[in-house]
Amino acid sequence: LMTIPAYFKEFELQFKFFNQLYLEFKNLQNNNINVDTLSMGMSGDFEAAIAAGATIVRIGSAIFGDRTG
Repeated sequence: LMTIPAYFKEFELQFKFFNQLYLEFKNLQNNNINVDTLSMGMSGDFEAAIAAGATIVRIGSAIFGDRTG
């Protein structure tokens, strides 16, 4: 599963959004649906995504900087 949320500055709001998908992820697994990847979080919110259970985060701009041109 993958999500890109609306932008939130507050960790608590970021976490709340990501946790909703995490709960769906666990629900699918509990119903014997083979999902093993939870891709959520980018450079501005990856801490909350990891706290909520992300298995993949996308942090390109944190490593390479913002895109130009």
